[in-house]
Amino acid sequence: MERHTPEVLSIYPRAPSQQAWDAMSREAQALVVAALPGEVTWNEMPMPEGDWHTEPRSQVLDLLRRHWADQLRVAYVSSALPVYYPEEPRFAPDLLVVLDAEPRPRDKWVCSAEGRGLDWGMEIHVGGDRKTVARDNVHRYARLGIREYFIFDGGLLTLEGYRLTHPGACVYTRMVPREGRYSSEVLGLEIQVEGDLLRFWSGDSPLLSASERIRQLEEQYRGLLERRIAQLQAEMARMKKSQR
Repeated sequence: MERHTPEVLSIYPRAPSQQAWDAMSREAQALVVAALPGEVTWNEMPMPEGDWHTEPRSQVLDLLRRHWADQLRVAYVSSALPVYYPEEPRFAPDLLVVLDAEPRPRDKWVCSAEGRGLDWGMEIHVGGDRKTVARDNVHRYARLGIREYFIFDGGLLTLEGYRLTHPGACVYTRMVPREGRYSSEVLGLEIQVEGDLLRFWSGDSPLLSASERIRQLEEQYRGLLERRIAQLQAEMARMKKSQR
């Protein structure tokens, strides 16, 4: 796919500068947000890469939404959502998290309207143009102040993590994994490659997908049932013995 220059990208809608936004009335700001499209064109983003791309993305989206639904602290988790930073070309990360943001449905994230930018992002690729864009984002996301950024290569099954180490930093420091796990300070979780997908850990406990939770409940129920059957059999044996 052809990679576009800043001149080409400038033809697409952008959010106004923060200075211009601050000078607007609330009514004018609402009109600006409503006018910004809730989608990104194919010409602005790399093409999907089939199941190698969509399955890990869906898995991580489900895991993180379930995780934050169980936390006292709220967070907004989304996927492929158009994001508008002031005067910046819009983009749509594969996965994004914003801490302390209301987890309501949105069709776009306008930083000036929301009062904050993204805290965490992840891109997934198996090579080609998506890989190139992901590598370019290491510089762009750091400049925008996105605190952590992860890249999962579904072809090579590798994970990279990047972090802004202090307030005001505009260049990422690459994370070093410990025993294969990357520690996300933003999420309070550890991440590692497991098989051909990603595994998230909260302390020593893995975050389970919906299917894994169902399987876990089935195993727990089966264990309870087997123990109850064993108890009933033991009681019957005692009754028979007492009747002799």
